[in-house]
Amino acid sequence: MTLNVRALSVNYGREQVLHSLEMDLQSGALTSIVGPNGSGKSTLIKAICGDLPYNGSIQLNGAEVAQAKPWELAAMRGVLPQASTLAFPFTAIEVVRIGLTSGLGSEHEGRAQAALARVGLQSYAHRYYQELSGGEQQRVQLARVLAQIWEPTTADGPRWLILDEPVSSLDIAHQLQVMTIARTFARAGGGVVAVMHDLNLTGMFADHVLVMTEGGILAEGHPTEAMTDSILSRAYGCRLQVNKTPVGMAPFVLPHSAQAAIDMGG
Repeated sequence: MTLNVRALSVNYGREQVLHSLEMDLQSGALTSIVGPNGSGKSTLIKAICGDLPYNGSIQLNGAEVAQAKPWELAAMRGVLPQASTLAFPFTAIEVVRIGLTSGLGSEHEGRAQAALARVGLQSYAHRYYQELSGGEQQRVQLARVLAQIWEPTTADGPRWLILDEPVSSLDIAHQLQVMTIARTFARAGGGVVAVMHDLNLTGMFADHVLVMTEGGILAEGHPTEAMTDSILSRAYGCRLQVNKTPVGMAPFVLPHSAQAAIDMGG
């Protein structure tokens, strides 16, 4: 099943932020949304999640998002926002259990601990969330989302993992870990939509790329089709070259030969 967007427009007051977007995203694939700051990436994600009013149509597994009940959306998709704040002193395991009450998995004993293990934080279950680093908090929140939509597919169709800058606070090892989790979810039949700033990770993990600029889609397709010199240079407003050695032979590190250390069991 698919995520279908037709004639999508979103306004903030009198300002139109998204302009008549059209796209069809497939489950079983990891779609990365890239583009400069202010291009509308996070606004698009919020509209897809049902967090913003919109004009046009967004259908998730055939259901119009604006007309779906909150519990229906929670059963179909899990959302990792850019940042999450908590006012109360929850432990990590308590935060993850919020995902169980949001989705349909509250009856599965041990799933919260398994979700923490999946993001490499199994020993952090009883640590207070506020005492964790920014990157650790981000991984706890990912565990919460995974607990909510633990099975990538159900009898009702695929589930969707929606990520807004999921690796922004992470070191390279944990960036690889999170992207591997996302790709594994997609390979198992789920749908993944991720807003990304790291073009190298996008090229490494994405099956499909949307390049956004000024509230519209400039290009889309396989990374080799959408991430070209001309397209990226136009989108970001600066000269960019793909797969070129830096002038002066300055050292640079690419993650392509690295492999995440991750336990996908549980």
